[in-house]
Amino acid sequence: MQLLRLFMEGLDTVSYWYRSGRFIPGILPMPTHALASSSYVDAMSELILNSRLPVGLVAIGIQSVPDSATVDACKEGLLRLRRLGVLLHFLNFCGSAEELHWITDMQLEGVHIDMSTLREHNLASDALSQLRQSPYSPTQIYAAKIGLVQDLKNASTLIADHAYGGLMMAPVSRHQMLQINDSRIAKAIFSLHPHQHPNQNGDK
Repeated sequence: MQLLRLFMEGLDTVSYWYRSGRFIPGILPMPTHALASSSYVDAMSELILNSRLPVGLVAIGIQSVPDSATVDACKEGLLRLRRLGVLLHFLNFCGSAEELHWITDMQLEGVHIDMSTLREHNLASDALSQLRQSPYSPTQIYAAKIGLVQDLKNASTLIADHAYGGLMMAPVSRHQMLQINDSRIAKAIFSLHPHQHPNQNGDK
């Protein structure tokens, strides 16, 4: 119940930004044992459908490669969620052959590379090149946990599609997000984005 409560909070946050007129996707981490359980997947599916969020706004963060005993059940659960328009991301990528096989087999939409691990253990470049093996691959690379300037340089070298971490912005609570949303600074930042409504001349 606690896991589903946290899942509901994540959906609620995505709904908040969507109702505010901002198409901001949310990545909700889930342990593999929950994804391999049909009762958990049933409950998550019902919550997603009741949220009435558009396709592409909800993503599931897979925390690890499932073990051999649960891999088939986990695949089935993920495919059921994908039919609802849920995106699939792999968190904490370390570059192992098992992870690469799982990412390729499931055609995941996002892979998150821990940049501190890359810095300390010198993640093999051939593992990263295999993620971009096909120009038609839907997989995007996320440079995660950027804490040092060196991490930002490594992310640039990797040509990561997205980057996030404490160096770029510290984690914020829901309360802080609401305060940011009401601040003049936030209004100035969001005003830089193109508006969805046409102006008096009919241009966007």
